[in-house]
Amino acid sequence: MKALCYKLVSIIPDHHFSQPKELLSHPDQIDEASSYIKMMRERIEVLNRRKAQLISSYATRTGHGGGHKYPILTVTELGFGVEVMLISGLNKKFMLSQVISVIEQEAAQVLSVNMSRVGETIIHTIHAQVKISRVGVDTSRISDRIQKIISSNL
Repeated sequence: MKALCYKLVSIIPDHHFSQPKELLSHPDQIDEASSYIKMMRERIEVLNRRKAQLISSYATRTGHGGGHKYPILTVTELGFGVEVMLISGLNKKFMLSQVISVIEQEAAQVLSVNMSRVGETIIHTIHAQVKISRVGVDTSRISDRIQKIISSNL
């Protein structure tokens, strides 16, 4: 049990503790960890609500609110990384593996792929890291190639 408590406390960021965690008793450390978990849950709920609002407002602005949703693609350069966000409806007609292949062919290594569903909308978020930092990555080329894959499957 002591090892599990130590592991729990070790994953909580130091800045969350009111005083150095080494000075806190085990019950106090567990209380701090519990409050951190509650804070993170609330943050996740707020972010999920915000995401749903953004999707809803985007659908309203672009006219994609009803029935068929066309894929929406954004490719963002993040320093030595790339974030690809692909929003589609449940009836998506592209293969996620093709999108990942494009990213990897453009000198980026995929680190994570997240998929979430909000109502009738599916959000794919892909984070990749540039393989050779001095060469970089061309986000417009990635975007163009993924757009071609999407449009060829519509």
